[in-house]
Amino acid sequence: MELDLKGYVWKDKVYQTLINEFNLDLNWDELLEDYIQSFQYHCIGFPGLIEVLDYLKGKQMKLGIITNGFGRFQMNNIKGLDIDHYFDGIFISEIEGLRKPDIKIFNRALDRLGLEPQESIFIGDHPVNDVDASIHAGMRGIWKEDDYFGKPSTDYMSIKDLVEIKSIIERISK
Repeated sequence: MELDLKGYVWKDKVYQTLINEFNLDLNWDELLEDYIQSFQYHCIGFPGLIEVLDYLKGKQMKLGIITNGFGRFQMNNIKGLDIDHYFDGIFISEIEGLRKPDIKIFNRALDRLGLEPQESIFIGDHPVNDVDASIHAGMRGIWKEDDYFGKPSTDYMSIKDLVEIKSIIERISK
């Protein structure tokens, strides 16, 4: 887990390091292929994920995902969570040729969804790649609290639980 840096180091490097460190007789690329194929069957969404997605779609809101990572792997996981049908756009860094925190990926998603930044909310767990970047793109950035990355240096809205999004939407709508 330490080598992985919460998903920010791709598993090829993690597996190569582990094999070398423990002198294992394994093939890292076979481990990687197994990971890419199998992880989707073990994905667990945050508590309240489906409840919030149902709520947002019930409000006729356009929904999008912007995620860093490899296309096949990320789509497998989104489908593994059975949430792909909720989204009007899914923007994966490898496919888009851009990575968060580059605000161009946020602008591209907004453009394709036909939305203005000021009418959009972005929720993410990384203070810089998700929240700061979405704010720089003109969106309202909300931090899904995660102590792994530390508390953001700036003061912006945060949630501990996804269901809090419902009350935020109600407040904003008024």
